[in-house]
Amino acid sequence: MNSWFMVVVLCSLCLGANAQSSAGETKAAGRLRRVILASRHLGAHGLGYNDQSLKTLSRKLTPADIPGLIDLLRDQELHVGVQFALASQCEATIVPVREAAGDHKMSFFDAEDTMREIEDYSACGPQTHQEANAMRSEIHSLGEVEQQRMEQEAKARAIEDARIQQNGLKLTDPTQAKELTRQQREEVFRRSLKAMGLKEDGPMTPAQRDLVQRMYRTMVLGESGDRPPN
Repeated sequence: MNSWFMVVVLCSLCLGANAQSSAGETKAAGRLRRVILASRHLGAHGLGYNDQSLKTLSRKLTPADIPGLIDLLRDQELHVGVQFALASQCEATIVPVREAAGDHKMSFFDAEDTMREIEDYSACGPQTHQEANAMRSEIHSLGEVEQQRMEQEAKARAIEDARIQQNGLKLTDPTQAKELTRQQREEVFRRSLKAMGLKEDGPMTPAQRDLVQRMYRTMVLGESGDRPPN
C-alpha cells in the first residue's frame, strides 16, 4: 500500500470521525431542546416555566448536560427554558454559570436570574441556596465592572472619532490640511471608508476601487483627485 493511498485513507477516517462527532452533538442538542420544551406548563400567560418545570427538568437532566445547556443559550426560543434547566441542577450549575458569564457565553443578567432560580428552588437545599446567593452577588459585581468598562470604551471611541472627524474638516481647508501628519490623514481616510461600508482590503467593484484610489490621493497624499494613478 503506497504512502499516498495511506494519506487518503487517514483523511477519510478523520472526516468520518468528525461527521460522527457533529451528528452526536446535534443529537445531544436536540434531546436537550425536547426536554426543555416538554417541561413547559400552561399558566396565566400561556405555556411557560415554573416550579413544576424545575422538578421535571431535575429528573430528566444531569450535571453532565450543563455544558450543552450553556451552548443552547444562543437559541432565543429556549432562552428562559435553559435558565430553568440550569437551575434544576442546583449546586452543579453555580460555578459553570459564573464561568459562562465571565466568558460572555451568558449575560450577567441571565446568570443572576439563574442563581435566583436556584435560591428559590426548594429541592436545592439551604446550603446551595446560600452559595447561589453569594454567587449572585459576585456575578452582579462582575456585571457592574463590565458595564463600566464598556461605557469607558464607548466614551474613548467617541472622543477618538470626534478627533478624527475634526481632522477631516481640516482637510477641507488647504491651510489647516498642512498641519495634519500622514498618520492623521490616513485615519480620516479609513474613517471615510468605514462610513461608506468599505475596507481597503475588502471586495470592491471597479468603480468603488477607482473612487477609493482617488480618495487616497486627495486625502492622504494631498494630490488632485482628478490626477490619474501611476
